Parts: sequence; structure tokens; C-alpha cells
Amino acid sequence: MSLTVRLKNIGILKQTEFSLGDLTIICGENNTGKTYAACALYGFLHSWHQFIRFPISDSQIQQALTEQVKIDLAQATDDMLVEACKKYTEQLDKIFAVSEGAFQNSEFHLMTDEINIQDKKFNSILTSLQNPAFIFAKSKGSKEAILTSRIKQKEQKEIDIDSVKSAIDFIIVDDIFSGSFPRPFIVSAERTGISTFRKELNFARSQLLKEMAGADRDIDPRQLLSKGYQRYPSPIEADVDFMGQLQDVTKNKSFIAKEHPEILDDFADIVGGTYVITQNDQLYYIPKGTRLKLTMVESSSAARALLDLSFYLNCVAEKGDLLMVDEPELSLHPENQRRIARLFARLANLGIKVFITTHSDYIVKELNTLIMLNHDKPHLKRVAEENGYQDSELIKADQVKVYVAEEALMPLEEGQKRRRRGHTLVPAKIHPELGIGVSSFDKTIDDMNRIQDDIVWGAE
Repeated sequence: MSLTVRLKNIGILKQTEFSLGDLTIICGENNTGKTYAACALYGFLHSWHQFIRFPISDSQIQQALTEQVKIDLAQATDDMLVEACKKYTEQLDKIFAVSEGAFQNSEFHLMTDEINIQDKKFNSILTSLQNPAFIFAKSKGSKEAILTSRIKQKEQKEIDIDSVKSAIDFIIVDDIFSGSFPRPFIVSAERTGISTFRKELNFARSQLLKEMAGADRDIDPRQLLSKGYQRYPSPIEADVDFMGQLQDVTKNKSFIAKEHPEILDDFADIVGGTYVITQNDQLYYIPKGTRLKLTMVESSSAARALLDLSFYLNCVAEKGDLLMVDEPELSLHPENQRRIARLFARLANLGIKVFITTHSDYIVKELNTLIMLNHDKPHLKRVAEENGYQDSELIKADQVKVYVAEEALMPLEEGQKRRRRGHTLVPAKIHPELGIGVSSFDKTIDDMNRIQDDIVWGAE
């Protein structure tokens, strides 16, 4: 699956483009746009069904009542995605939970090569009173779909054209785009606070729902929402929702729990214990080798930081997902940052795409090691074995995409005479044998080493 995102005037990001690999990394200094890129991508993947519409007309519905209607899907599909991106851009203020108009000069574009109309085959039925009303079908190898009606002539006058269009639109969009976008799961940088205050956040939302249910019908619910419940950016809201559903989430088992329990054992070792959710929705952390049951308030920040990732791996993960983690290094010792990097590589090799934003040199360097070790050379096999690396953790250079958030020269725009500087994402070079080249980390480390050398040897 190939997805490319193009952004313009999204937060601090002036203009940029990035593609997803099996493992995608955005690194760079603070306040350079990493989270803006992640949030914009997550928002679209989480809500694309709301924005993609099929432009079926009243006349096509009327025609289908008497004869088959052929619908050309090839050009329509590209136009649908372009239009969806425009509609999504108009909603960015809600995605980022900022004031209306903050993104009025912004652009969001998403391109994919996964929508191959000719390869798709479907036969969807729109029912009315449990009887077939319309059939939307396309055979493999064709670019056309056929819409036919099964409604009797005497019943045709009672048809609500708008309702039929809406239902057919939903069916067509699902048929065309199903499987074209990965299902996103995001672990936000605010996760430690969310895990600590999950009960309070759930209580606030429950109280708001009760107030809305009992409110005067003449009161606009949006007034209550703005007054009683503060909106958060889309990734944070998703994190809050997930934390509030843990009792139901634990009823499921992920494919990792079923097929790769050794990954969960290794992750539990990183966590240093296990999480338990009780029947009355109490959440506890049990440190390894103890009988202690600690609340999230009593637990370490590392235990809180890894909480939703643990439940994702145990209960939710599916092949084809896009796992997005903002600052995976949060509260982790350098050794565990290395182990998290190895976990991400294993997940990528199992079919879960991983997208991270990070400041961690340890994570990037460890991924370097996994790339550099992934060659059929005797000394590399020896190094891997001596240091405990498994084949399942090694990853190829062409599986990885790395971008550095920084200032750079922007392309010339219409009316400009010279290029200007702005924040963007610059692709990092990845060498199959030397790994990832990220100079920003190396410069910081070199500066620290130079200063320490001056301290130790400067008097001589």
C-alpha cells in the first residue's frame, strides 16, 4: 500500500510531502511540525468515510427505475478523493480543535495507488423493507458499475430520491475505497495524563451526555458542547475514547495475542509488569514479581506511557493497521527506547505499518542497527547472535522512510522571484549498509563531546 501526503500551511509546516513506508519516522527539533503532520494524516484516515461522496444524480436514480444504468468509475474515483481532501481541509480547525478560520489557507492532499478499479468486484444490494430495492454491481476487469432497480412500478412514486442517493452513495464509496486506507490507531503524546485521569474524563463526558439528554429541546446542543466539554485535537480525543472503553476492549484478542504471544511477553518485560482492568472498570498496574496492584496515579510514568500501546497489542491490533505513536520514547530509559525500536520493526515485518514522531537518537540509532544487520554476511550474523538480535527484528532499508522536520528553502510559488525558507519535512538518506543519516542528532552529540573534551583537555 502506497500513500503520499502533501501539506501546505498546516500549522508551522509551510509546505511538505511525505510517503508512508512499512516504518515511517519523522524526527527533528521541538516545534518544527512533526505532530502537525501526524495529526493531519490521522484525522483523514480516521474520518475519510465522512468526506468521500459519489456524485450520483437524480436522473440516474430515475433512469435506474426503468433500465440498467452504467456508471464509469475510473475518473470518478480520482475526483472523489480530490474532493474529499478539499472537504477535509475545511474541517481542519475541528480536527486540531482550534478557532474557526485558523486553516483557511491550508491544503491537505492524499494520493494512493491502491484504488485499482479494474481489480475490484462487488455486488451490493440496497434493501427496502427487507426486499431488494437497488443492486449495484461491478465485475472484475471492468471500469463500469451497473445500477439496477427491483422496485415495482406501483411503488416507485413513494421513493425518496434523496434517501436513495444517500444510501447508494454509502454503498459505492464503501465498495470502491474499502481496503484502500489503513485503519489508524494513535498513541498520543498526552497519553500519560489521559491514563491518569481516565475516570475523570469519562465522568465529564457522561455528565455532559446527561445534561444534553435533559436539556430543553430549543437549546442548541452545540452550546452545551462548547460550554460543558472542551474539544481536543482528534488524536487526543481518540486516545480518551480508547481509554474509556478498556473494559470492552479487553474482551477481544488481537492476531498478535493469538499468533505471536512471544511479542507480548517481550513487551511486558519492557513495561516491567502487567495491566489489569476489573469488572467495575478499575485499572491497575501489577509490577513484575509482586502482588501489588497500583492505580495509574501510583504507577510510574513509564507504566502510564505504555498503557494504551499494551492494550492495542493485546486486544486490538490487526494486519494492515497503521500504528501511530507520538514520541514513543516518552518516560523510557534508553535501553527500553532501543527495545521499543526493535518492537516496531517486528510489527512492520508482521504487516502493521508503524508511524512515529521522535526526538530519540536511541530509537533512530537502533533502527540503523536493524537495517545494517540485515545482510547475509558471516560477521553480521555473529554480531546479531552475540547481541541477542532476532531475524524477525531485522528490517530492510527500502521498508523505512525517514523525514527530518526543519527549515529549508521552499519551491518557488507563482509571483515569487526568489525562494523563501520555511518549515518542511526533508527526506533523510537511508543506505542499505550504513543505515539512516540524520545529521541533527549527530551534531548535538558532537557538540557535547567537543565541550567535554575542552573541559578535560583544555588546560593543556
